[in-house]
Amino acid sequence: MGAERCGEEYARALLAEACQLPEEELKRFLKGLPGPVRHSIEEDWWAQWHKGQVPPAAAGAGGEDWLVWQLRAGRGFGKTRAGAEWVWRQARAHPGARIALVGANLDDVVKVMVEGPSGLKAVARSGEAARWVASRRRVDFSTGAVAFAYSAETPEKLRGPEHDFAWCDELAKWAHGEATWDNLMLGLRRGESPKTVITTTPRPIALMRRIGALPGFVETRGRTSDNRHSAAQYRAGAYAAYGGTRLGRQELDGELLEDFEGALWTRAGVEAARGAAPQGFGRVVVVGVDPPAGVDGDECGIVVCGLGEDGVGYVLADLSVGGLSPEGWARKVAAAAATWGAHRVVAEANNGGKMVESVLRGADVNLPVRLVHASEGKAARAEPVAALFESGRAKLAGRFPALEDQLCGLTIAGDYAGPGRSPDRADACVWALTELMLGRAGDPRIRRF
Repeated sequence: MGAERCGEEYARALLAEACQLPEEELKRFLKGLPGPVRHSIEEDWWAQWHKGQVPPAAAGAGGEDWLVWQLRAGRGFGKTRAGAEWVWRQARAHPGARIALVGANLDDVVKVMVEGPSGLKAVARSGEAARWVASRRRVDFSTGAVAFAYSAETPEKLRGPEHDFAWCDELAKWAHGEATWDNLMLGLRRGESPKTVITTTPRPIALMRRIGALPGFVETRGRTSDNRHSAAQYRAGAYAAYGGTRLGRQELDGELLEDFEGALWTRAGVEAARGAAPQGFGRVVVVGVDPPAGVDGDECGIVVCGLGEDGVGYVLADLSVGGLSPEGWARKVAAAAATWGAHRVVAEANNGGKMVESVLRGADVNLPVRLVHASEGKAARAEPVAALFESGRAKLAGRFPALEDQLCGLTIAGDYAGPGRSPDRADACVWALTELMLGRAGDPRIRRF
């Protein structure tokens, strides 16, 4: 072991000196090295990383005291390679470790984190192996450590399991980010010093801001151009096409931009639109519903809005849920209507709105249900509602981070740039406020049923 350590230190010293040489001289220098030293340089991660991929302890950033290390950088920076190498480092140092691998979905975990060109299997050294066991959703390391795959689409799977370490990839894309993160952290309690690495491109979501405020948080930022190992042609082409644009600043330079280009709602606008709801609502309370396409798909958006006596529409509650059967989320709608004394439910008929109506009828609920059809695009539907907020005729009666992230992800062009695959909560809010402020919402509400 001592000889191996000395060999590594010798290789490090030689490489540090050699890196100052011109490229052709460096190539000749490497070819002339003894075989074991050259092999160490060619295979070991420390000899290849660029400064943005260096773990905090090796970079001198507070030793090993950090709890969360986030690599927030542009595409092609080398985030995946850094994450995979860090996991292998733990697997070697802690043979009995249990490691969580968390991605936006299970397919991403397997194709990127495990089997990808920079994943766990690809970065194994000679004599090492990372074997993917699909039936058990886990990776068996030749060192004895084990890593388990989790999807942010099913955060409940993280409720219960305990881990020593975790690698979270593309956190900004997680559909159920808050629940997934909370369940992961509550189970990260094995070993003497549990740690988490996050590799992600940035998006202005509440979860990233929340994690960034944690004690023991260390962040590495970087650009696509920082990775000298990526193809020069790719870097040049990417910057020629997107350099200086808002998309380029986010996806290439790794900047955390608070507002998307052409966003219908801005962060500053959302903050300005907060206002305490009045005690009573003179006309109506509506529950807006955006049903999911399937049980394992998107969330069911359930947002409660009320029209105050001051003529202002207020967002009162975001009760959206995921992972339930049609009957399950429809009963959540009924419960929301009962709690808030709703006048009616307005639901999109395209993706199961009739199920809401049938379940409410089956429960003998005497509540009007209005089915609406999405004949226009999301931007066309949302733009008049965004104008209500801008003019002060609509307000947020509280803080609703997940809903706000989705609203700020809707753009004039009709694109959705927010978290998750679909703006379910935002759609439900738009349906409810359209009914309240721009549609037919004048009948007396039903307080009991």
